[in-house]
Amino acid sequence: MSDDQDNVNTDLFKNIERLRQLRIEHRDLDDIITRLTMDFRVDEVQMKRLKKRKLMLKDQIARLESQLIPDLNA
Repeated sequence: MSDDQDNVNTDLFKNIERLRQLRIEHRDLDDIITRLTMDFRVDEVQMKRLKKRKLMLKDQIARLESQLIPDLNA
């Protein structure tokens, strides 16, 4: 196996692992936000920050998924 192929496999593994971590964090944030919405004493600023972080994670996940899908025109 060539060095280039090793690098591609290593990068692919890193991207897949990063995607897995982002999905876990996104799911955890979703759970936290759901629980906080049940609390009438919730800090609205904190809630906005959590929702913004969740949206940022969703964007990162979409970007990584797009990179992992092979280009069909190639």
